[in-house]
Amino acid sequence: MELKHIIDEITDQADEFLGHKPHRDHAQSALAALIERDYFELTATNRTTVIAGVLAALEAEERFGVEFVGDPFKDEPEPEKEGDE
Repeated sequence: MELKHIIDEITDQADEFLGHKPHRDHAQSALAALIERDYFELTATNRTTVIAGVLAALEAEERFGVEFVGDPFKDEPEPEKEGDE
């Protein structure tokens, strides 16, 4: 089975296993359990790829809220002060 198909299939079922207010950490552990149960034939590498793919798709759909938007390791820019030119 092609990994892209699995990623799409799981992403389409996200409401069933994530609930209404999902958190990324909860989603990752729920995905791992789902994959172990339903796609046990996948190798560890393929499982990791599927989890990353589903999380990326859910983030693109903004399923985790705004706290995960952007680069979490980037420093916030300093606000410009009036008179600084």
